[in-house]
Amino acid sequence: MDLVIAKKDLLRLVARCQGVADKKSAMPALANVLLSAEGNVLRVAATDLYLAVTGQATAEVAKAGSVAVPAKDLLERVKMMPDGPVQIVAKDGAQTTLKAVGSPRRYTIHGMPGTDFPALPQPSPDAPSLELPIDVLSTLIARTHFSISTDETRAHVNSALFEWAGERVRMVTTDGHRLSKMEITVGGTNATATMLIPLKAVNELRRLADESRAEKEVPAVRITQSGPNAFFSIAGMQFSVKLVDAQFPPYQQVIPSVTDRSVRAPRSAFSDALKAVALAASDRTGGVKLAMTAGTLRITSESPESGNGFDEVPVDYAGPDLTIGFNAKYFLDVLAAIDDDEVILGISGELDPAVLRPGTESAEQSYVAVVMPMRI
Repeated sequence: MDLVIAKKDLLRLVARCQGVADKKSAMPALANVLLSAEGNVLRVAATDLYLAVTGQATAEVAKAGSVAVPAKDLLERVKMMPDGPVQIVAKDGAQTTLKAVGSPRRYTIHGMPGTDFPALPQPSPDAPSLELPIDVLSTLIARTHFSISTDETRAHVNSALFEWAGERVRMVTTDGHRLSKMEITVGGTNATATMLIPLKAVNELRRLADESRAEKEVPAVRITQSGPNAFFSIAGMQFSVKLVDAQFPPYQQVIPSVTDRSVRAPRSAFSDALKAVALAASDRTGGVKLAMTAGTLRITSESPESGNGFDEVPVDYAGPDLTIGFNAKYFLDVLAAIDDDEVILGISGELDPAVLRPGTESAEQSYVAVVMPMRI
């Protein structure tokens, strides 16, 4: 294999792929990225057998071929190349030389033949697909990703539920202590899809979507569900994921349809007060008490190790007094995800979950978060 490619294009491809490469796998090939040259194109790919990502860029290919090289090593060396063209030469299907054109700087990397790299999944030609604005995908993930369970032994909640029904798309996540649900209307579509996307894939999708938005690239993502896999085409990159084969909890039963008390609070002031009081909360529980009285929300924490914390926020509330305990971090995650100036906090009783919504909502967007109470 022998080719020349612009450093910026090579760096972009390798950086986007190396996050998927599995450096801890017992299979050495999975720590590599696959470089494949054919025609006037260089393709770069990585997989951990559950996720896979592929991208391509224009290159001057003198000799077609493929080679797999360690992802981390390649990324570090490409970063150190001077701006301009970079030549990649692979001999004997393994040893690879990286050279800056017009400069003496070069590296040799020990790789393996491209034929030793695992085959990447491909969607069926007749698999149904749909298009989603990239901003919509970013919003769905940003509003819900924090409440995905990190417990990999509980696959049904170590994932995000993605549903598409007609013109309505939604993402729902829960870890058993809290739940987030974001819904957005996408006009001009009429599709049906349900998939459980694992946490690692959600994080990679978030990164790819944010990068493409920052670079003002293609404004849409094409989503294809084919067999056990889902494929996302974003800004010239194809990202595939093996979907979770499990039953997501019945989230509709968790979200209270009504609450007895409603508190309208300034989001920024509420968040600042929570952060301040949480500093003095118990390291073990992170618990704080919210005490609602007419016009005021008082926040307190007690810790036998570090003492107490107190603050209060003026709010729009005229109901009876009520005190209830929560994990402060759960509230802070939701408040950070909402961009409205105000939030509405709905609570029924001391043992009932809290419901958080933005202060204003439209017919096009709907967001709700549920946080379970705790005894303090």
